[in-house]
Amino acid sequence: MGLDNKADNKAEEIGGKVKEGVGRATDDERLEAEGKADQTSSNLKQAGEKIKDAFKS
Repeated sequence: MGLDNKADNKAEEIGGKVKEGVGRATDDERLEAEGKADQTSSNLKQAGEKIKDAFKS
């Protein structure tokens, strides 16, 4: 776990933002929703990593 997971989560968040933006620009509601879902998933994973880090200290 650790740094690799954090980087993967951040990349997923950024990818979600891109999907959301492209979906909004092309008026594709499905793609926009997928982007938002990716961001939410990433944020939950990041929160889990922070909790793990807190217990390690």
